[in-house]
Amino acid sequence: MDPIRNPFAPGAGQRPPELAGRERELAAFEVVLERVARGRPERSLVLTGLRGVGKTVLLGELRSMAVRHGWGAGKVEARPDAELRRPLSAALHRAIRDLAVRHRAPDRVEDVLAVLKAFALRANKADAKLRDRWQPGIDVPAAQGRADSGDIEIDLVELFTDVAELAADVGTGVALLIDEIQDLLPDDVSALCAACHELSQSGAPLVVVGAGLPHVPAVMSASKSYSERLFRYARIDRLTREDADRAVLAPIEREEAGITPEALDLLFSWSGGYPYFIQAYGKAAWDAAPADPITAEDVQVAAPEAESELAVGFFGSRYERATPAEREYLLGMAELTQGRDESAGTSDVAVYLGRKPSSLSPARDSLMKKGLVYSAERGHIAFTVPHFGNYLLGRADD
Repeated sequence: MDPIRNPFAPGAGQRPPELAGRERELAAFEVVLERVARGRPERSLVLTGLRGVGKTVLLGELRSMAVRHGWGAGKVEARPDAELRRPLSAALHRAIRDLAVRHRAPDRVEDVLAVLKAFALRANKADAKLRDRWQPGIDVPAAQGRADSGDIEIDLVELFTDVAELAADVGTGVALLIDEIQDLLPDDVSALCAACHELSQSGAPLVVVGAGLPHVPAVMSASKSYSERLFRYARIDRLTREDADRAVLAPIEREEAGITPEALDLLFSWSGGYPYFIQAYGKAAWDAAPADPITAEDVQVAAPEAESELAVGFFGSRYERATPAEREYLLGMAELTQGRDESAGTSDVAVYLGRKPSSLSPARDSLMKKGLVYSAERGHIAFTVPHFGNYLLGRADD
């Protein structure tokens, strides 16, 4: 098959396969947009799930939906140990520019931009030298006395309020999308919850849409006890067999090609229904197939190429971030679970490794901070990456 036409290549096709089976989430967000635009209260949304289930792609589609409805929309990717103020400023700047196209009062837009600039400039440390100070690229003078106290919770409430009122002027809203939300600093999580609480009280048209790992609800709850009332959590999981087949068939059929039922069986078996793996195996199978349709033999021939790509780009890039002590802990988890995608007891890991539980706490906590494992339930730990246990056992056998 022509590799140039490969519909599984990154960015190929009109609709990525990761969105197959996500109709419920898309329909629910459509309702959120309509309700908020009409001034009715609605909770913000947080997508949770393992890596490789397509949360980021879904988040991008939700942003596109907001834009198509005339909303202002901005997207942030949280990073460990990085404060939210600076990337949030850039995201809301984008959202305000979206709204400015429809707003009939340029002075009103500039007033909100002035508040945003005041908020953004607080990202600079007080003792930073002039040449090291970040300039947000907002071409209006910074406001004074609004969203510039330096207290992120106070400032975020004031900024969100002003941006939401700007959206209300044109009868729409603002969607702020935050990926990897579990990586936010505790103070930023607290501020985000406080701002969402204020917005829910006033009915202001601004919603936060987050995406993160399965333990995000616990992170939010630890910050503010009332967080469960502010967010609707949607668990994003692997695809059903029907949706997984559609994720394969739809892009292939757009290229007027085909695939045999036996090939679909193999793709589902090896991918486990995880969208990232479906795309990896599908791409390799397309490239390996000498003719139409793609057969089971083509999938078998392509499997080593897909697995090699996953080993480097998906599994290996994460494994390389772990220290020797952390790798020992990861391998212990993999051996205890025999490579299955299930949790292991923290005390069981300690017994298996012949160590005291307290001596393993630093490695476990660091792995959680790096996003390689999460606490599935009290006293249990699990991989955030599907099939990671199998990958680790394969490395141990090499």
